[in-house]
Amino acid sequence: MRSFAASAFWRALLTALLALCVALPAFAGEDKKPAPARRGILLVAFGTSVPEAVTAIDSLKSQAEAAFPGVPVRLAYSSKIIRDKIAGGGVVKRSPAQALADMAAEGFTHVAVQSLHSIPGREYGDIKATAEAFQAMPKGIAHVSVGRPLLFLPEDIKTAAEAIHKSLPARKKGEAVLLMGHGTEHPANAAYAALQLELWKLDRDVFIATVESTPTLDDVIPALKRAGVRSVHLAPLMSVAGDHARNDMAGDEEDSWASKLKAKGFSPKADLTGLGSRPAVARLWIEHLKDAVKELDQ
Repeated sequence: MRSFAASAFWRALLTALLALCVALPAFAGEDKKPAPARRGILLVAFGTSVPEAVTAIDSLKSQAEAAFPGVPVRLAYSSKIIRDKIAGGGVVKRSPAQALADMAAEGFTHVAVQSLHSIPGREYGDIKATAEAFQAMPKGIAHVSVGRPLLFLPEDIKTAAEAIHKSLPARKKGEAVLLMGHGTEHPANAAYAALQLELWKLDRDVFIATVESTPTLDDVIPALKRAGVRSVHLAPLMSVAGDHARNDMAGDEEDSWASKLKAKGFSPKADLTGLGSRPAVARLWIEHLKDAVKELDQ
């Protein structure tokens, strides 16, 4: 784990240096007086290529601005695949390193970086490493804190379960909810299992499956049958209802979750509402941001 963390840090440092080189002209002619303290916030979302899904990210940005009036709030996308994809349509989003380089060049001395991811997986680790790299550079940012993702501490998972459950649609007997998580090979995938246990304490008819890891849809279908479920409400366990939600979950293709469930005799109903658009859940990311801002004073 140490070698992996060290490797991530040095990769992030190199990326940060390259990004900062682009911003170097802004430092030309500066004097040697210490810069006055200037605070800023950087929100880092995975990103989305679905225009309709961007509203959830914009809403979170607006909530951050409302929570910290007068503090500039910037946005970055952590997924290079998403950034490259939307760039083809003329939409430009900065990477975390590029955004921090911009903020360093503009004279920000204290920056709270808030992850808008669900679990502390690889992307969150990369965000942490990038932030640490900028703080380590002489021309970087004096103090960078990183806000934890939605499912991080045990108490975060418990609180998130309560907020998610509160946001779910009213159901009749024989109806269940199946939440679609992204899934990862990273050990942080265990957060989904922890969340499932907390949700079951509140409601035995709420299930979690992932697109790219475990549990899979095939793992959950037998549990749905044992519960006597006839109708399944599908909803994304992600900040936005992006491509995975609209295609892998609710699409008409044969291999979508909706199609597979229908073939097994269930009646699927898709709810294209990302967690960032559910006020009770979105509020938790803002609470984590408040903790990150407090950390700037320590």
